[in-house]
Amino acid sequence: MSMTNAAANVAALEKEASERAQFTLRMRSRGLGDLRVLRALERTPRSFFVPQRYADIAARDIALPIGAGQTAPPPSTVAAMIEALRLEASHRVLEIGTGSGYAAALLGQIAAEVVSLERCPSLAVEATARLAAFGLGNVKVRHADALADAPDDGAEFDRILVHALIEPPAPRLTRRLRPGASLVAAIVDEDVQRIIRLTREADGELSGDAFGQVRTLTGLSVGLMRAL
Repeated sequence: MSMTNAAANVAALEKEASERAQFTLRMRSRGLGDLRVLRALERTPRSFFVPQRYADIAARDIALPIGAGQTAPPPSTVAAMIEALRLEASHRVLEIGTGSGYAAALLGQIAAEVVSLERCPSLAVEATARLAAFGLGNVKVRHADALADAPDDGAEFDRILVHALIEPPAPRLTRRLRPGASLVAAIVDEDVQRIIRLTREADGELSGDAFGQVRTLTGLSVGLMRAL
């Protein structure tokens, strides 16, 4: 490698590191306070998890197309929903809507295990490859319909993250929660999208907490998408 190419590579790495640090600071300014989530954000370049043509704008807090007619939500939405999970290092997490694999990469750096379901086959394949290249062996992506298929023979989870709008109590989702476990998704409240956390109490009843506003999420879709 020539001195010129080496210098260019160093400059590119320094620029990327600077952009990621600035990106993390912007997330803090938006109210994100969980240090584990902030560290995961700083370690995870969103540009790695979006189509190459959008890599130069991946650090912006905007939704981006990821193929198959699907869109990745803004990073602030992803981060706020992960923070609402209140993850612990021992947790087993079910993610519904793998998309590009970006959120799964963040989850995999905080939780013990992540099972991520994606209804679009091409997105599931691409996310699997990205997560493997990123070096996360505790994240499994599956092509599945979250409303029909029970991962791991109906095993229960400590946390469930749904990248979509739901209508509580969403029994086909909350039935996979262990006692004391929580699900985070979004609802529409007076025409505003808000994060909601549903927790299964020891007696089996659900309690709910509402958080801040999000945007660009759509309703949870039913059925597998055809191969594209």
